[in-house]
Amino acid sequence: MVPPSPLDDPDKAAFAWARYKRLMRAMVLVTLVVVALVLAYLYLTDSAHSFHFYIATALGVGATMMLTAALMGLVFLSSGTGHDESVTDLTEDERER
Repeated sequence: MVPPSPLDDPDKAAFAWARYKRLMRAMVLVTLVVVALVLAYLYLTDSAHSFHFYIATALGVGATMMLTAALMGLVFLSSGTGHDESVTDLTEDERER
């Protein structure tokens, strides 16, 4: 039998998702600062690149950081709520038979 997940409780789920959204908002600000610093570094090192290079760099750094933040945030959400502990190995029951 699969135990219930703590995320089945609406209050706990609302708290967990609010924490996830707060983390993502913070990571948007961090990402914007990092992208600005990277672009400033590239501009100040007097490297003669096209405008498209700066766009691609900003999009690449920004998308990578936000994807990483989203996935790690989901790991924190799952672990922090106890959802990981509610997962059982159904094949273990079959091995015991």
